[in-house]
Amino acid sequence: MKVSKRFIFSISAIFCLVGNNVAQDLPTRADTLRGSITPERAWWDLNYYHLSVEVLPETQRIEGSNLVRYQVKEPAQILQIDLQEPLNITAVKQDGVALSFKREGAAHFITLQKSQEKGAFNELEIFYEGKPKVAVRPPWDGGITWQKDSNGKHFIANSNQGIGSSIWWPTKDHPADEVDSMLISVTVPKDLMDVSNGRLRKVDENETTKTYHWFVSNPINDYGVNISIGDYVHFGEEYEGEKGTLTMDYYVLRDNLKKAKKQFEDAPRMMKAFEHWFGPYPFYEDGFKLIEVPYLGMEHQSAVTYGNGYQNGYLGRDLSGTGWGLEFDFIIIHEAGHEWFANNITYRDVADMWIHESFTNYSESLFLDYHFGKEAGQEYVRGTRMNIANQSPIIGIYGVNQRGSGDMYYKGGNMLNTLREIIADDEKWRSILRGLNEEFYHQTVSTRQVENYISQQVGVDLRPFFDQYLRETAIPVLEYYFADEKILHYRWTSCVSSFDMPVDIVMGEEKIRLQPNTSWQELRVKKPAAIQVDSDYYVGISKMR
Repeated sequence: MKVSKRFIFSISAIFCLVGNNVAQDLPTRADTLRGSITPERAWWDLNYYHLSVEVLPETQRIEGSNLVRYQVKEPAQILQIDLQEPLNITAVKQDGVALSFKREGAAHFITLQKSQEKGAFNELEIFYEGKPKVAVRPPWDGGITWQKDSNGKHFIANSNQGIGSSIWWPTKDHPADEVDSMLISVTVPKDLMDVSNGRLRKVDENETTKTYHWFVSNPINDYGVNISIGDYVHFGEEYEGEKGTLTMDYYVLRDNLKKAKKQFEDAPRMMKAFEHWFGPYPFYEDGFKLIEVPYLGMEHQSAVTYGNGYQNGYLGRDLSGTGWGLEFDFIIIHEAGHEWFANNITYRDVADMWIHESFTNYSESLFLDYHFGKEAGQEYVRGTRMNIANQSPIIGIYGVNQRGSGDMYYKGGNMLNTLREIIADDEKWRSILRGLNEEFYHQTVSTRQVENYISQQVGVDLRPFFDQYLRETAIPVLEYYFADEKILHYRWTSCVSSFDMPVDIVMGEEKIRLQPNTSWQELRVKKPAAIQVDSDYYVGISKMR
């Protein structure tokens, strides 16, 4: 199997590679404060946020507060909250008492006066203000995007995966602890609308502003919290899904309403395919939204943002080179796929970002599989191999906010498709994908948990398989030769020492499943013939002589 090294810079690949270029330096204390469960984070568990923020477009400022309710796991008196410069925390209060805090970069260490009793629920109120970082190249270089639409109305949104939610609001900025629910109150000029996560509870009208109150009833990762502000118009529909009636709401700039009504037909098609493969949409209580924004898009939970220009493919291009990528709107399908893998099942450490991106990359081919047949999906996922670099491992370094290589997308998708071939039972494979979303429903997880679950369901220890594809750079190569014209000799090379993946080959007109490992094995054949590996396996092949 010839594997191309050519690399296409998609949203996914660029996003990760930008991060990796930064992450090549040795980790700093700031990296540890951001990426680890520090002692000042470990002793308390998030329960509820009320984020209240006023957005001031004319000065590109924000100001507001965040009420943090938490449960004490173990008594302690120092608590870490994160907020990145140039924003400033102006005050912190608990039970009306002002508290002192020390700032170290983005980390703020708050000294609590009240005794923190194990099991107790306590609240902090954090006040902040300033000019948040402007997103230079959203969503890859995140922050706040301040633009205007074609009618001169303000068009504003956040995008902060990677750089962190603390770029625009004070939070416990680590993925291991998701808040159980939250209220998001956003004040904007009266001629604009804010659309955030969850369901709209009410709108307060003031003389010159409006405040939109959105409530999220499910656990949410902090990078998935969003504000999207513009001169929006709304339309929607009801979808009869696996858990009943799901509201699907769409918010777009008023000049794009006609185009959106046509393009967003992909949304219920997405829901039908992904509920089939992954199980019920994980956030029926909060609904599903697509929201137009002034950048390409992101997987904000229950409020997926969209900026793909109302066209199929990725900005009109097919990232697989097969033609199948032009059968769907890449941003709608990919970013909505994250509702299952990222928002329902969330990595505990950013080093395990493949859990989000490998499965969601693979969801694109499953969408095609559902609507156009299995071979369409297989052609698509094979086509994306031209985007794989194989230069660094998919898993990053733990505890320092470092994700792995951009290969977590296309190589990760091909790894999962290879696993599907190994299992050779599509209903079993579907039950595993659905089972993951049931077993880890609304949870943060590690790679080992995902690996162990799949191994248990398959009934085979898959650690060597995952070690090879996630922790190494090379792909395994099936090496073979014929001896005495009747004996096929074969083994795996370019792989970890314990690698023993089965593989399907075609020899002449005969299809054979081999069980290679790293030692030479023999198979008596009737007639030697050229060997081809089943193309749905992401492996190499080499004839020795």
